[in-house]
Amino acid sequence: MKNTIIMIVLFGIMTSSSAQDWADLGHFKEANEKLAAPAEDEDRVVFMGNSITIGWLNSRPDFFEDKPYVNRGISGQTTPQMLLRFRQDVIELKPKVVVILAGTNDIAGNTGPSTLDMISDNIISMAELAKVNGIKVVLSSTLPAYDYPWKPGMEPAKKIVALNQMIKTYAELNDIVYLDYFSAMADERDGLPEKYAHDGVHPTVEGYQVMEPLVETAISQALSSEK
Repeated sequence: MKNTIIMIVLFGIMTSSSAQDWADLGHFKEANEKLAAPAEDEDRVVFMGNSITIGWLNSRPDFFEDKPYVNRGISGQTTPQMLLRFRQDVIELKPKVVVILAGTNDIAGNTGPSTLDMISDNIISMAELAKVNGIKVVLSSTLPAYDYPWKPGMEPAKKIVALNQMIKTYAELNDIVYLDYFSAMADERDGLPEKYAHDGVHPTVEGYQVMEPLVETAISQALSSEK
């Protein structure tokens, strides 16, 4: 009984602590403070996302090295969490371009049930916040996933296809660059093959190598688009 009470108290402390900063606003606070303002001729790009984004930096640091790329991915995050931290982790860093890659954790239900409309609305809100602050937007397709190892049975593949169509349609209607990772990476099940993601979700080095020329082309398109 005593051990049960201790576990309940500890769980309550952990839950209370995480609830204090649900969007993890403090995650990049120190890094943001240390980051100098962009130089006049600097084409700064912020990569906004979840574990797929921060995993990119961890797996392929050479891709980010000596480039004006700022990685602001937080593992496990959903689009409402990203939206809450978008101002401090993107807008205040004054990039010329933001690359938004999001949605799969929402479909997995990481922070509770989300409809595709809810996910799309959050992504659109981030895009509109960027645009009104003079930041060019690259909207990425959500990466393929046939199943989630941490939450099996969610059947995400068809939902991701539908979400990507929503993102693509919005991008086309609003002159925003749409970055299609999905078509380049999906297998016959609309999932990620083993060579691109050992767990079916998080890219391998080979998976990121497929993504890199695609994102650089999209960034170039965004930078060259009319004001």
